[in-house]
Amino acid sequence: MPAFVFRLRMRVVRLSRLLLLAAVGVITAVAVLLTGRPFETHVLPAGQYWTLHRGPQHPDNQLLDKLAIILPVNNNTDMQFYNNMWLGDYLYPVCDWPAPGCKIVCNETSTYKTLDRKTFCFARAVKDIRDKEFFIKLDDDSLVDRDYVVSLMRQYTGLQRPVYISDHIRRGDKINPSIDGILYGNGKFYMFNYWLAQCVDTELQYKGRRNEDSVFGAMVRSGCGERNVVYVAENDDYIWHKGYENKDTFIDLAYIKNH
Repeated sequence: MPAFVFRLRMRVVRLSRLLLLAAVGVITAVAVLLTGRPFETHVLPAGQYWTLHRGPQHPDNQLLDKLAIILPVNNNTDMQFYNNMWLGDYLYPVCDWPAPGCKIVCNETSTYKTLDRKTFCFARAVKDIRDKEFFIKLDDDSLVDRDYVVSLMRQYTGLQRPVYISDHIRRGDKINPSIDGILYGNGKFYMFNYWLAQCVDTELQYKGRRNEDSVFGAMVRSGCGERNVVYVAENDDYIWHKGYENKDTFIDLAYIKNH
């Protein structure tokens, strides 16, 4: 091949490469101008990747504004942890004595043996909360999935019957007819609506100390009537008690003395 032909071909190749690079540059410049975000052309709007739960326009906000999460607390409760979870916006801490952030105050020092009295305290308080449609009672070593709660609220919003959602247990108590044979929810999580809050019997009478969650179940039966209540079984896949475990995340939620 003559030398001049070789040089001509090399010039054509170089010219083709320059034209290709120029075309790419023009296309990129046009794309940048059309996006209106010249310095973030590789970034899609956040909503295309995930749902912003706390965004002002999020469709769940109006629904969740009708929720109060009743959280009985004591000196071992880590309120910073709960305030940093999605629960934080809806917490109604139940405290023994007045303190910052306490929305329900019982004015009595509680112990493990007096939790039934604390249950009466918050049951009386929720009767006066008129702007909420749903309540969750949550132990301070438990977590519940936000989207699961939203799905329950959507399903039962507007139902003008008492609704009681939990892992229900039937309990016998021969000493106390007011508690014997009642159906009550597991205390780690139970959810109920406005109509149940209004009809629970906060003057229930019984002898001796009793499990606080069974006492609430007895208050439901006595005040609302078991046949009138919609009992809904919870889905434990969305509720964690004492420990959270998902994928590679492991969190001990239970109180440990040396913490």
